[in-house]
Amino acid sequence: MSGFALHPEAYDDIDEIRAYLAEESPDAADRVVSEIFDCLRRLPQFPHLGFRRPAFVPLPLRFVIVRDYLIAYAPEKDPLWIVAVLHGRRSPRMMAAILKGRE
Repeated sequence: MSGFALHPEAYDDIDEIRAYLAEESPDAADRVVSEIFDCLRRLPQFPHLGFRRPAFVPLPLRFVIVRDYLIAYAPEKDPLWIVAVLHGRRSPRMMAAILKGRE
């Protein structure tokens, strides 16, 4: 597998996370975003590491968690396709709608 690529809106997700956290602490925002990217860089080596949620979203996606954030990705794509990075406390219905919109 040759690395990963982010859906354009996944870039926006990460920018929004950074901006929101930076209001309270720019250093904490940088640490969280760095942890997210560390995870993204590891995923191509172990693309089936994450868990599936077929009842949540019928797409062939897998999910991993970094702190409070859920990373949704397509493990079969090459490069590995990062679909979204969402706060884990969003409603499941809202997350499913976001993911379906990013197919």
